[in-house]
Amino acid sequence: MVPPVVTIFESYGSGAQEIGIRVAAALGVAFHAQAFSSEELEGLRRPDDEGLLSRVFAAMGGSYAALEGPAVAMAQRDDHDLILRNTRWVTDAARPGAVIAGRNGALILASWPGALHVRLDAPVQARIERAARIDAISPQRAAKRQRREDTIRADMSIRLYGWDPRDPTRYDLVLNTATLDPDACADIIVGASRVKSSRTAPAT
Repeated sequence: MVPPVVTIFESYGSGAQEIGIRVAAALGVAFHAQAFSSEELEGLRRPDDEGLLSRVFAAMGGSYAALEGPAVAMAQRDDHDLILRNTRWVTDAARPGAVIAGRNGALILASWPGALHVRLDAPVQARIERAARIDAISPQRAAKRQRREDTIRADMSIRLYGWDPRDPTRYDLVLNTATLDPDACADIIVGASRVKSSRTAPAT
């Protein structure tokens, strides 16, 4: 068997953290949360804020056609650096086995031996209610996060990697977390991961 690797992409409030931790514990591997939390995405206000998240937003912020001369090369270099940094991180995390939330894992590890790719989703209202409960915030605040975050996370992937993570054909499993509780989702993912890992020859 190859070390188990599971990638999870969620629509906001679908329970990736809760479910991913359960899956990682059952498979005996590390769990890696999304690169940017809901709080970080919500809290970014100024385009000149320091840090990686502001660099991502800057890289997403408009067409190269609006720039001139050296600014185009700098924007393209920033995009390239972000992609290389994230891709290297994801592949390094996958080598010993891992459960990876977000980070374009399903694309980067699409041909990784035995990797299982999972998308979690649910009706919007169910996701808002779950997020409000888990994060101890008001439904109104959760609804604002949902509208912003579902767009931003997809836009990051489209801009930087040229793929739409909402495409269900990219995944081995698509689970509705409104009809399946976290334990059921984890059991399904763990079972599918073990089957896929056991039937995949180790990379040479």
